[in-house]
Amino acid sequence: MTIRFPDIPAFEPGTVWLVGAGPGDPGLLTVLALHALSEADVIVYDALVDERILALTNPAATRIHAGKRGGRPSPSQADISRTLIKEARKSVRVLRLKGGDPFIFGRGGEEARALAEAGIPFRLVPGITAGIGGLAYAGIPATHRDINSAVAFVTGHAVGGNLPDDVDWEALGRGAPVLVIYMALNNIEAIAHKLIEAGRNPTEPVAIISRATTPTQSVLQTTLAAAAHEARVQSLKPPAIVVVGRTVELHSILNWFTP
Repeated sequence: MTIRFPDIPAFEPGTVWLVGAGPGDPGLLTVLALHALSEADVIVYDALVDERILALTNPAATRIHAGKRGGRPSPSQADISRTLIKEARKSVRVLRLKGGDPFIFGRGGEEARALAEAGIPFRLVPGITAGIGGLAYAGIPATHRDINSAVAFVTGHAVGGNLPDDVDWEALGRGAPVLVIYMALNNIEAIAHKLIEAGRNPTEPVAIISRATTPTQSVLQTTLAAAAHEARVQSLKPPAIVVVGRTVELHSILNWFTP
């Protein structure tokens, strides 16, 4: 049976759609994301967009790689925004395809602002962020009624790759029973140190989810004090999400996904 969705908006020439591709599994794409993939004339995509998702794109579309990976040569954010504006002014349909959700540590706000200031019409299509989808695929609830009534999402990676200096780790350590930390793998030792200094128990459960929702997903369950050492021993690679808090204990019970 063919499923027909009413009121799908037209992807008009001369517009840019900023679309979240989710954390990896193509099954987590939204209907609007699939629509954009099939209609786009130009696709400007991130390094973290899964190849299986790129395989769903319009075969006639021009692909422009705009991946930004820490420590590797990559286009500047200003260059990416200029590319979106330049392509849209050719009266083609431009898809800016971003891993996860464009507005969750995805710099989508900067790109949308550049488009707005240039007078380019755009649409935002949210995606499932790794801090939600990645935890679900690891069997770790972001919230659980018996464990936590708050969760904090934070980045562990500043623009230059160092630990962000505008994050109050002491306040986070005291105020959020569960922390979901993006891009934290390279700084996990410093983060753990700051959280323990803030009063977190060194034996508090920690999970590091690498390449979440993909066929190569791996989950390391450890403690706050041992996380950095265990990550090195296991040679974990980014992209990775770090989860701190007692909900991690549910991983062994709810771990349903077997890559």
